[in-house]
Amino acid sequence: MIKIDEAIAVPAPPGRVWAVISDPTEVVSCINGAELGQFHDDGSFDGTLVVKFSAIRVRFGARMSLELDEPAWEGRLSARGRDGQGATRFTAHANFRITEDHAGGARVQVTGEVALAGKLASVIEAGAGAVVSRMTNDFTDELVRRCAGETAVVPAPSRPTVWARVRAWWRRTIHKRQSEQSGVASGKTQ
Repeated sequence: MIKIDEAIAVPAPPGRVWAVISDPTEVVSCINGAELGQFHDDGSFDGTLVVKFSAIRVRFGARMSLELDEPAWEGRLSARGRDGQGATRFTAHANFRITEDHAGGARVQVTGEVALAGKLASVIEAGAGAVVSRMTNDFTDELVRRCAGETAVVPAPSRPTVWARVRAWWRRTIHKRQSEQSGVASGKTQ
């Protein structure tokens, strides 16, 4: 059994984060290797996810259902499926909730579990910690990017880092050299 318990800080208002998190199309676009399939009349939908476990790449297909409680900014995702070879089956359940943090941004709390059965279950469970961590980091980066923009909560300005100052100096130096070179080149042609 793989347990998931993640807290994701997003520097955007909770309503904006909910708009992304509650839309399967948006969520799938935040996950590397994920694709949406067909939507069904009962509200469920199909999806696939390619996951790399050390040297093994496994493609999972699933039928998923999503229950949303918009006023509470909460939801529950259920999935049932198998790998592309049919050797490993899984069921997954995840609950998520969005709350406002102290700075006006949002915090997404995700808890869940994945139960595996079949030939690859032990290999997948052994590498699950690193895979979940990597996928959470990738998902968080893309979620923050998608939620950013005019509605993003901007932290108080801070003093530029040493590297930011070095980059700014380098840009000024390159710009100055390019200006000098174009002045010399235009002087030669006249």
